[in-house]
Amino acid sequence: MEANSWHAMSGGQAAQTLEVRSEGGLTNEEARRRLHAYGPNALSKREGGRWVLRFLAQFKDFMVIALLAAAAISAATAVMHGSRDFLDSFIIAGIVIVNAIVGVMQEGKAERALDALQKLSAPTAIVLRGGAPKKIPVEQVVPGDILILSAGDMVCADARLLESNQLSTQESALTGESMPCQKDAAARLPAETPLADRRNMILSSTMALTGNARAVVTATGMQTEVGKIAGMLSAEKSPQTPLQIRLEKVGRQLSLACVVICALIFLLGFLQHVPLLESFMLAISLAVAAIPEGLPAMVTVVLSIGVQRMAKANAIVRRLPAVETLGCASVICSDKTGTLTQNKMTATDVRLPGQPSREAELRLLRLAALCCNAELRHTGRHAAMTGEPTETAIIAAAHKKRIPFMKDRESFPRLKENPFDSKRKRMSVICRFPETGEAPARGLVMIAKGAPDVLIARCRSVRIGQQEQPMSEALKGKLFAQNEEMAGQALRVIAVATKSLAPNQTQLPDEENLTFLGLIGIQDPPRKEAKAAVRLCKQAGIVPIMITGDHITTANAIAREIGILEGTQSSFQNTRLSMTGAELDRCDDSHLADALKTCRVFARVTPEHKMRIVKALRAQGHVVAMTGDGVNDAPALKAADIGCAMGKGGTEVAKGAADMILTDDNFATIVHAVEAGRGIYDNIKKAVHFLISSNMGEIVAVFFASLMNMPAPLLPIQLLWVNVVTDSAPAIALGMEATDPDVMRQPPKPVNQNFFNKALAFHMALEGLFMGAVTLLAFVLGRRVLGFGGDDLVLGRTMAFTVLSFVEVLHANNMRSERSLLAIGPFSNSRMNFANLLCIGLQVIVVTYPPLCNLFGTVPLNGLQWLVVSFLGLLPTAIMELEKLSMALHRRRARAKLRRKSV
Repeated sequence: MEANSWHAMSGGQAAQTLEVRSEGGLTNEEARRRLHAYGPNALSKREGGRWVLRFLAQFKDFMVIALLAAAAISAATAVMHGSRDFLDSFIIAGIVIVNAIVGVMQEGKAERALDALQKLSAPTAIVLRGGAPKKIPVEQVVPGDILILSAGDMVCADARLLESNQLSTQESALTGESMPCQKDAAARLPAETPLADRRNMILSSTMALTGNARAVVTATGMQTEVGKIAGMLSAEKSPQTPLQIRLEKVGRQLSLACVVICALIFLLGFLQHVPLLESFMLAISLAVAAIPEGLPAMVTVVLSIGVQRMAKANAIVRRLPAVETLGCASVICSDKTGTLTQNKMTATDVRLPGQPSREAELRLLRLAALCCNAELRHTGRHAAMTGEPTETAIIAAAHKKRIPFMKDRESFPRLKENPFDSKRKRMSVICRFPETGEAPARGLVMIAKGAPDVLIARCRSVRIGQQEQPMSEALKGKLFAQNEEMAGQALRVIAVATKSLAPNQTQLPDEENLTFLGLIGIQDPPRKEAKAAVRLCKQAGIVPIMITGDHITTANAIAREIGILEGTQSSFQNTRLSMTGAELDRCDDSHLADALKTCRVFARVTPEHKMRIVKALRAQGHVVAMTGDGVNDAPALKAADIGCAMGKGGTEVAKGAADMILTDDNFATIVHAVEAGRGIYDNIKKAVHFLISSNMGEIVAVFFASLMNMPAPLLPIQLLWVNVVTDSAPAIALGMEATDPDVMRQPPKPVNQNFFNKALAFHMALEGLFMGAVTLLAFVLGRRVLGFGGDDLVLGRTMAFTVLSFVEVLHANNMRSERSLLAIGPFSNSRMNFANLLCIGLQVIVVTYPPLCNLFGTVPLNGLQWLVVSFLGLLPTAIMELEKLSMALHRRRARAKLRRKSV
């Protein structure tokens, strides 16, 4: 039988298959043999020392390759020229290396996730070896070992139960099941039973809450369910972010344009009989002009600033590109337990058989609290509940109503207890109450709580107000209907009943002929902010999907309450609103693709299901954000475009696999992060627009000078200065523009959408033409008109260099908005103001400070030359501002015309 069907065997069959006697366990010799055969009970670690490969991987980007090629050609040209001037090459190579180092520092999340998985296992385990209990390191546990488990123990391996006594385990981090799982060694289940429903199995990295058990180990290490998750984490690669895809496309286009232009330059040089070395130098100038060297650094800095801002808003980003990816998210797949809900069982509804009254409700809660073993502990000003989650919910409700249940336990002592059993589905205690004075009962009383269908059937009477009435069939039917109504609202319903006993009764009586008191509805309630966050997601064109390991009834109820689920499911119209993992298994990829068009809840799913859903959504072109907090969420968190883990309640495994961690565990924080991501995307787009249009201006100046058989108007080092220094500060300032208030009213950006459409590309070309034209004009004026001696090449280059710097600094201001600077306020971005002063000041120093003049090939300018440079520097921005004002006037006239028509 397959290893994943141990739950379909009896305990004895499982032990027989594993060749072990359940009474004595393995011998020491056999355990050593199996340890050699199966390996240690630990998760595999990936080999370290791979940082060199990760560093080299940073150089795969097309633009980076082009930059390195330009640096190599520049160095080769310097050698051929005999100048030994490698400054240009060093600057380009330095930029590339710094960005590669930053990239390496952002990677390695899979290793951290696997390290966290290692910490989930208990350090020791108790097993039967040679017929005697023995405490051994968990790494030495092997398949066939007989585990001895008690309340509070961490389970160190997957195992089939042989014996269980009121055993319950907490599996929410692994399966998504929010309630404790009641275990039953005697159960035999169908082979297709979902992982979360295998009540005769215990799973590695879960914890025993109550009871005790013996179990035979069926899987260790990487063969366990948590090991399979670790394997998926190791195998799964993080997808490229939309920003990386778009920048790579931009890089390819720029590099291709650079190659084409350089080829044209060589052809022109050949036709004009230009020496080969001179053509090389000109090609280098064009290569430097075509590629925005400051672009990688600008993107890194803007994203880093975005990370700092988001950290203040409770979102810690672990990978820089993830900041922008959030802005493109079109689907958010969210776990339910602990993400959309509070992961804290809470009594939210109390139903009484008669007319509701505060007195009857308090009496019900007071007696129910006496039938609980959960404890209340005060830590400073806060009260902490410890114990089984259903019972902690009951005593928390009593505490909220100011019921002194801890004092009641002393005043009304418990004499006997019949503990909860998963077969009986009930628990009862006997308490002694005073015959006089304030008390919820008199004399010796049995208090019982449990499943309503079991307890109501055992009731002979019902308490309505201060009176007891016989339990009629009609009243019983009404109570059963109440139970079904509450269960339909995803509440776990607990019935409470009592029975008066004879004063001298010492034996624990049967739970029969009880008096029914009421029903308590318990659930893991939604977070207060979840409903508003879901509404904002939908407003922003983002589809929220719940993916949970919990039951489908519970999942649907929570999803409807917070607004994820709307409408009704119809098989006739083929609109699936929710699906279970079992139904998902029966779907092929095409049926799943169809289901994803309408399905908004996936329940009772495994980690493999979560991965499949995320991958299917990505295959449809969606940018998927996945939120979660459990171990079972980790593979899907890594496979998604952006994984968001919960910082407070999330496991270390989930945090290690995620791109972003929400420190307040608030689902609403991701919506604010999406808004920030969209703002960052817009700002990066503005900055890229600015850099590329500026580089187009440089290309125009150099290329047209070559066409007219003129010397290069700009030296490579001057172009590098403009691209790296003069352009970078304004580009970073653009990246810090305030987010548009209407950004969450726009649909997400498609992944395959280019940064620029045809109209915007035409505008960029026009802007580049303007900037290149004035730069070339400054070169001609400086060389032929304003110089001394008729042909002053150095002055011409100095004026072209300075005009280009001024033009690009002012052009950055123009890029801040599609509206006029006068409309948004020319000085409203303080960082842009600083960048303007910094870059203009540095440019003045470069052309006035003698040592720098020698380095950059410039000369100081006189008053007239500065006046001409200033005028030419302002000219393109002035023309663009006039165009914006014209467009604004046109839009205003169009709106006025529409208003007149409507009147």
